[in-house]
Amino acid sequence: MPTEKKPTPELSVPALLAQLPLFSALAPEQIQRIAAAVREKQLAKGEMLFQKGDPARGFFIVVSGQVKLALPSAQGNEKVVEIIGARQSFGEAVMFMDRPFPVFAEALVDTKLLHIGKDAVFELIESDASFSRRLLAGLSMRLHSLVADVETYSLRSSAQRLIGYLLQHSPNEDEAVNSVEIKLPTSKHIIASRLNLTPETLSRILHDLADAGLIEVHGRIITVPDLRRLRQHDF
Repeated sequence: MPTEKKPTPELSVPALLAQLPLFSALAPEQIQRIAAAVREKQLAKGEMLFQKGDPARGFFIVVSGQVKLALPSAQGNEKVVEIIGARQSFGEAVMFMDRPFPVFAEALVDTKLLHIGKDAVFELIESDASFSRRLLAGLSMRLHSLVADVETYSLRSSAQRLIGYLLQHSPNEDEAVNSVEIKLPTSKHIIASRLNLTPETLSRILHDLADAGLIEVHGRIITVPDLRRLRQHDF
């Protein structure tokens, strides 16, 4: 089970919360009220944060590390729904619905999180309309992302899905830059599940793209010699 405790002194929770888009416009006293309700959780790599069906008593913010949200299956496989990284939040929608979690959450690496109880969130919603609007905006963006996922899985080929994923994780969006090095955020097996591909299909596509001179693969490091060629191949 994950350890839960009050935040350590070296972790400045108010400063961290103030950097997040959801809380950035709050007054210092409002930040302090939220910070007082925060509990810190430490997860070791491979440790479960919650299981599908567990009650949602708040939402989470990743301070450092990565958390995988996934659906289990009776066959023992899983479908990765989302990979949550540092400074990202999750669990807000389920908290509002007062329903159990529809997925399980597992740490992909050693991870530090903050848990914000729903009572503190509901109190702030009642007292600050602008916070409510930002919260709705964040949930709307998450919904937009899920709709985009459905569109991707339905209308794009396996190769296009992977190329789109690589372009999304490119460290440089400058159109004038030709070559980039992309570090995959997690294992190829998990990325395959996230893209609704089998690991074998993902490996085959990487091999095909490398044979075409579009990428070079060195473990989790993908070098793209010419971003424009890769973008053109995407379409």
